[in-house]
Amino acid sequence: MQSAAMRQLDRVVRTVAAKDVVVTFLGESGTGKEVFARRLHDLSDRHRAPFIPINCAAIPESLFESELFGHEKGAFTGASDRARGKIEAAVGGTLFLDEIGEMPLGAQAKLLRFLESRKFMRVGGSTKISVDIRMVTASLRPLEDEVKAGRFRADLFYRVEGITLRVPPLRERIADIGPLVSQFVAEVSAKHETKPPRLTRATAAAFRAYDWPGNVRELRNVIQLLCLMCEGKQARVHDLPERMRRADEHERMSAARPPRVAESLEVRLDRPLGETIDEVLHAALLLENGNRSRAARRLSVSLRTMQRYASRANVISPR
Repeated sequence: MQSAAMRQLDRVVRTVAAKDVVVTFLGESGTGKEVFARRLHDLSDRHRAPFIPINCAAIPESLFESELFGHEKGAFTGASDRARGKIEAAVGGTLFLDEIGEMPLGAQAKLLRFLESRKFMRVGGSTKISVDIRMVTASLRPLEDEVKAGRFRADLFYRVEGITLRVPPLRERIADIGPLVSQFVAEVSAKHETKPPRLTRATAAAFRAYDWPGNVRELRNVIQLLCLMCEGKQARVHDLPERMRRADEHERMSAARPPRVAESLEVRLDRPLGETIDEVLHAALLLENGNRSRAARRLSVSLRTMQRYASRANVISPR
């Protein structure tokens, strides 16, 4: 991890790993929330016990209770044997509830009861089972927003709030793209036993110019495409998916424009320097349609500088 944001996140993960508290990773799809959840587990005192992930968005509401708590033989049609649930499988270790905000309200109530007592019964059972687990969660959206929208129980929110760590999207950590590309090229080439492709300078620039709405997951998929289609050859811009070629074309057209950012600004010596700087930053964002990365490159300032200004001025990045 090359970017300062990811190094800082890793430092915090190392710190909280030893504290047996609920941790929630907040971030867009594909940013690596489960990767950090596993790292938290591996760095904790529970690392010898299981790490059990469960995708709350992928389980039908009718099966959720059985998936979490397990069931006894004959508990329902098709229950031919006793089955352990994810909670029981995670004893001594970590239960990772991915996309907890997508959990049905009925299942949320049952999870809340378990968190209050650390005891549960299998579906169709009559005996309470006590377990010792650590719970780690992840969400696309802030859970407090889901509470306000009526999709998440407030009492459960306060139970799982714990420590919330934001995993930044890939477009906010351009420095990580190069190392991730090298890592994925090596992994995918080894998996498929292919010769790795060679990325041209223009292709590498296209990787940096693209906003990566699918984040690290999308980056890996693109690398897999190049490894299979450009085995042992140069991977050129025209080998990239169309959406990336369009982004690269837009980037080159923007770079070809003369730098007119400050031409319309009246620099007045009787005005605070900070106001003039803010106007220049704002003008760059306007020229780049709100894209902070490209606006920062246009002015040759750090992405962090542009992000601080955009946050202060409440400028929303485009999707």
